[in-house]
Amino acid sequence: MANKFRENHPKRTFTKVYQQYGSYKPYLATDFFNRCGYTDCSDFWFGGVNNFHIDHFVPWKNYPANPNLKIDYQNLVYCCSYVNILKSNDETDYIDPCNVDFNTHFNRDLGGNIEPVATSTSANYMYKKLKLFMRRYQIIWMLDSILERMKKLESAIKTPKNLSIKTELQVLHSDLSMEMTSYIDYLRKNQ
Repeated sequence: MANKFRENHPKRTFTKVYQQYGSYKPYLATDFFNRCGYTDCSDFWFGGVNNFHIDHFVPWKNYPANPNLKIDYQNLVYCCSYVNILKSNDETDYIDPCNVDFNTHFNRDLGGNIEPVATSTSANYMYKKLKLFMRRYQIIWMLDSILERMKKLESAIKTPKNLSIKTELQVLHSDLSMEMTSYIDYLRKNQ
């Protein structure tokens, strides 16, 4: 059974106009739930908002006659540096993360690896071009998953419905903490 690619669908809601596209970053972060529009990775694991990029979905450099593309909020995608650099000024066959539900083009296997839907030519192109097969995206998905489970356990430990399971929940929380530490150690060794 596959997992959904993302839980929350990004939507561009900001309407004010700035002359510098970098001014939009905090609003993009909010609209994209602090996640990469293309990989759904949380910006937290990359050092936060300051280390995330802004992609121009339609590369403004390819259209010098249309300078508004550079500052058009509807053309901006909040994304990690890896995919922004790989995408660069390519506009071959991409899916806008705000206009199309990525869950219809991508999913994740049981381990969190991104998989393109076989019938989606755009998803398969993006998968190869943006290297969505890279292990970092699976690891970050696992870390987010573990963190979310740890938060739920922490809440259950604080107010257990059945006091007899409190110790069992604490042990499970400890096991998840050890798994999280293992992943973080793996990331540090491979930087």
